[in-house]
Amino acid sequence: MAQNPLILGGTTEATALCLALSEAGIGGTISFAGRVARPVRQPLPQRVGGFGGVAGLVRYLKEQRISHVIDATHPFAAQMSRNAVRACTEADVPLIALSRAPWRAAPGDSWTHVPDIAGAVAALNRPAARIMLAVGRMHLAEFAPNPQHFYLLRLIDAPDAPLPFPQCEVVQDRGPFTYAGDLALMQTQRIDLVVSKNSGGSGAQAKLLAARALGVPVVMIDRPSLPARLETHDVAAVLRWLGHDRTDRGV
Repeated sequence: MAQNPLILGGTTEATALCLALSEAGIGGTISFAGRVARPVRQPLPQRVGGFGGVAGLVRYLKEQRISHVIDATHPFAAQMSRNAVRACTEADVPLIALSRAPWRAAPGDSWTHVPDIAGAVAALNRPAARIMLAVGRMHLAEFAPNPQHFYLLRLIDAPDAPLPFPQCEVVQDRGPFTYAGDLALMQTQRIDLVVSKNSGGSGAQAKLLAARALGVPVVMIDRPSLPARLETHDVAAVLRWLGHDRTDRGV
């Protein structure tokens, strides 16, 4: 079968992979979940929206004669990643994950680890503070039980519904972010605490470096567990993998 990869995208790693594939003369399709109004323009054809669960993805893989799947979704897009593992197994399509290495605390960091969003909400059951809430638009409503805080929200798209916080400010911006920019933002907003998913990578790490410099503690939400799968953090490794015969699934 000719190479016809499907990239499950939405990350800077997916964008880098699409550029590398295009430069290598390899076609394919990148798929977005549709949670951002204006996705970053890609050099490959793109589709937007879900597949309809595992069965829908299996059907898509077969109908489109997909040769390989590269899961370059966000580390917290757990359901999509789980569906991809199951669908690729059922359709006998090789799968690799292009992921980001998780962040790890370094000297000077003050991190409290929580297992999930509910754990982060529980951690905010404390006296009023000024909080940089870096969890994405989808989870904001879950933090409504703690209205005593001021929340600084950085979002790609403007909110499409009233926010559940009496005190908040929205900064519309898209990463990658800089250390100098996040340091200035946190100082200007007098941030006392950062709440962050452990997304990894360099595009959103600046807030953690700024928190370290300012002595601001961080509530770090650990990544969800995923099924075992072939995984790499390197775009070049994905290109090498795509060059292998279907029977050779190593990186």
